[in-house]
Amino acid sequence: MSSSADPTTTLIADVIEKYADELIDLRRDLHAHPELAWTESRTSTKVLEALVDTDWKLTPVEGGGIIGELGTGERRIALRADLDALPVEDLTLDPWSSTVAGVAHACGHDVHTAGLVGAALALDQVHASGQLPGRVRLLFQPAEEIMPGGALHLIQAGALDDVHQVFGLHCDPSLDVGQIGLREGPLTGAADSLFVRLGGKGGHTSRPHLTEDLTFALGKLITELPAILSRRLDPRAGVSLVWGMVQAGAAANVIPGRGQLAGTVRMLDAVAWADAEHIVRTLVGQIVAPYGVSAEVTYQRGVPPVVNDPDATAVLGGAVERVLGDHGHVATAQSLGGEDFGWYLDRIPGSMARLGTRTPGGATYDLHQGNLRVDERATAIGARVLAGAAVAALSA
Repeated sequence: MSSSADPTTTLIADVIEKYADELIDLRRDLHAHPELAWTESRTSTKVLEALVDTDWKLTPVEGGGIIGELGTGERRIALRADLDALPVEDLTLDPWSSTVAGVAHACGHDVHTAGLVGAALALDQVHASGQLPGRVRLLFQPAEEIMPGGALHLIQAGALDDVHQVFGLHCDPSLDVGQIGLREGPLTGAADSLFVRLGGKGGHTSRPHLTEDLTFALGKLITELPAILSRRLDPRAGVSLVWGMVQAGAAANVIPGRGQLAGTVRMLDAVAWADAEHIVRTLVGQIVAPYGVSAEVTYQRGVPPVVNDPDATAVLGGAVERVLGDHGHVATAQSLGGEDFGWYLDRIPGSMARLGTRTPGGATYDLHQGNLRVDERATAIGARVLAGAAVAALSA
């Protein structure tokens, strides 16, 4: 790894090296004490404690989250990290594994939070040395893991007021530590949640003609809705409807009177996203109509795609090069994963990059799984990249 010799980059590197062990300790502490969406009070307290001796003006947001301010001048850049964990059992058995049953940082938000704390510590010293050419705003955001996401909560609290660009990182366990994945344009997909409850006249399986065969209708809905949806929306949008929960009945010889299923609707572009809800609601009714059952549809619009601004992505790429050298960033593909950072980019320019967390030659894990492990060197790397991007964006 390398960095350029300009004084600000060197100062950032020196400060984060000084705090490297403390940042790892913070990450491990957060990992051991995960908190679900909208309950991140302990996590927020740890952030406030880590930055108490700095010049940052830190304001807890009513309902969750923290907004920080530093610097002077007309231009303002925002840096974001998410605070919440997932309802997943920690399977790592590390000394710092989750102490909360059924809750774990299985998406790397502990790394994001500790990394942004590191960037804040470095930027505090840059400001103290007179080298910060503008204002920086910290966004420690709650509730990224639920739709439509805590980004809207911070936006309503003024998080983007007078902000010119916003930057963020997200852990990527498919990239080696020391690599950052960059992409101009769409990085993630739009993601919505779908819940359908069916009701009908049940009865004995020997007399289906005297019932409204809800289980059969449920099966039709499971297979036909994804198939028809792919023909009603532009195939270039990459629409994907996947069911994650199906429930109906309790006995082999009883046609139930109630059933339900839930899943996610994902797509690659915002145009299809605008039409998806109406089409899904219409199709559900059409599919179950021949069987006489009723259908109650709950469609929760989730998050728009993350669409990276080219200029902001170039700034982020330059920061990566100063930290990791010319080969530090790699091209990355768009995914169907949802990320509420898209709400910020729906309002102002910015960019999100993927932070490599895999130990070279080590195992490849997946996000949202209880066995997720990260190479903890990623925490300091993320801190340096975010701090460097803020300074570069302010200097542009």
